[in-house]
Amino acid sequence: MIAPHWLGATAAVRAFAERRLSPVELMQALLDRIAALDPKLNAFIRLDAEAAMAAARAAEAELGAGRVRGPLHGVPVGVKDIIDVAGLPTTCHSHLLLDNIAAADAVCVARLRAAGAIVLGKLSTHEFALGGPSFDLPFPPARNPWNPDHHPGGSSSGSGAGLAAGLFPLALGTDTAGSVRHPASACGIVGLKPTYGLVSRRGVFPLAFTLDHVGPMTRDVADNALMLSVLAGHDPRDPASVAAPAGRYAADLERGVRDLRIGFVRHFHETDMPADPEVTAALEHVARVLAAEGAVLRDIALPSLAEFAAVNRVIMHSEAWAIHAPWLRTRPGEYGQLARRRLMTGAFLEAGDYVQAQRRRLQMIATVEDALRDVDVLLCASSMDPAARIDAPEAVARTYPRQARTPFNVTGHPALAMAAGLSGGRLPLSVQFVGRNFDEATLFRVARAWERAGGTANLHPPL
Repeated sequence: MIAPHWLGATAAVRAFAERRLSPVELMQALLDRIAALDPKLNAFIRLDAEAAMAAARAAEAELGAGRVRGPLHGVPVGVKDIIDVAGLPTTCHSHLLLDNIAAADAVCVARLRAAGAIVLGKLSTHEFALGGPSFDLPFPPARNPWNPDHHPGGSSSGSGAGLAAGLFPLALGTDTAGSVRHPASACGIVGLKPTYGLVSRRGVFPLAFTLDHVGPMTRDVADNALMLSVLAGHDPRDPASVAAPAGRYAADLERGVRDLRIGFVRHFHETDMPADPEVTAALEHVARVLAAEGAVLRDIALPSLAEFAAVNRVIMHSEAWAIHAPWLRTRPGEYGQLARRRLMTGAFLEAGDYVQAQRRRLQMIATVEDALRDVDVLLCASSMDPAARIDAPEAVARTYPRQARTPFNVTGHPALAMAAGLSGGRLPLSVQFVGRNFDEATLFRVARAWERAGGTANLHPPL
C-alpha cells in the first residue's frame, strides 16, 4: 500500500470512504513527516497542528455518522502566506506584517473548507510574492526537497516544496509572473494558473491587480482538476472575477490526445532564450510522446519572450508601486533588500509607460487568441534551467528570469506546468501547457495524457 504521505486528495478521499484510512491517521502521518523533514525544508511559516488535528477528528466523526461535507472531506491543504486564514497571521514573509492577523478566510480558503478540506498552516513565500529567496527576512526561505542545497522556485515556494516532500496533498499558490508554475517546475509537481478571473482573489494580498491569479498546486493532474472545481466560481466582490460557466474539469481526463492539435512554441526555448540542453531534450521528448499518443503537432510563433517580459515588468512594477509606495516612503528598512530593490523599480516608471504596456498587452492577447483558433493547446517551456543552488545569488538571479511563464500572465490564458523528467543532477525538468480561456478541461486532458505516458506522477524526491 502506498505510504499515506504520498496519497493525493482523490486517493485519500477514496481510502476514507473504504475505511482503509481515517482523516486522523492521515493527519498524524503528515504531522510526523513535517516534524521530521520541515526543519531542513522550511516549507511552513506557521504550522497550525492543534487546529488541524481537531478538524481531522471532527471530519472522522462526520464520516462515522454518514455525513460528507464535500469532495475534499478530511483532506489537508497548505496555504501560501499571502492568503488570509482566519485567526492566523498573513505575514507575506515580511517584517512589515508579522502581527497582521486575518479576520476572515480568503474566498479561496473558504471554498476549500466548505468542500471539507482542513487547513494545516501557512507556507513560505518570497517577500510580498516578489523578492526571491532571501536570508534577511523573519523566516528562512524554503528549500527544494530534491536537493535542499537548491531553491524550490517561487514565489509559492513553500507550496511547491511541501507538496514534493509529501507534507500535504494540496496547496494554494498565487501567480503574477509565474509564481505557481515556477515551484511546480522546480519541484516536479503540477501547478495551474487558471484563466484570469476564474478564481477569486479576495482575501489575498495583491502584488499586481491586473496580473494576479490564485491557483491549485498538487502532485498529480486529477487532484489539480478536483481542486479547481472547488476553487472556481464568480465572486461579485472581486472586480476581476468572471461569471464563467461551471467547468467539468475532470470530465475528459482519460480521453487521451488523439486528434487534438498541439502548437509547439519552439522559439521560446530555441532562439528567444536558449534553454539548457537537458530542458530542450525533455521538451522534444514530451512532444514526441504526445505525437505517438495521436496528437497532431505543429510549430506556432508568438511574440518574443523579451517583449512579453517587458510588458509584464512594466505593468507589475507599476501596480506593485501603487500598493507599496506608502510603506516604501515611511518604512523602507523593514523590507528585505531584494524585495525593496525590486519594488522601488515602480517609482521610476511613468504613466505613459504603463498605458503603452497595457495597449501592447491587448495586441498580445489577440495574437495568442488567434493561435488558439488553429490549435487546441500550446506546448512550451516553463523554466529554461533546473533549479540553481539557493546559496548562489548570482546563479539564482541569472536563472530566475529564464522562463516562459510571464506571457500567460500578460494574456490571462490558463497555463499548467508539470514535470518533464529529471536532469542528470536528479533535479526536475519541466513542460508548460497553455489553453483557451476557460477551457481548463482540455488543458488537464493533455497534461494527464503526458503524465500517464511519462510516469511523472510517480516521481518523488529521495527523502
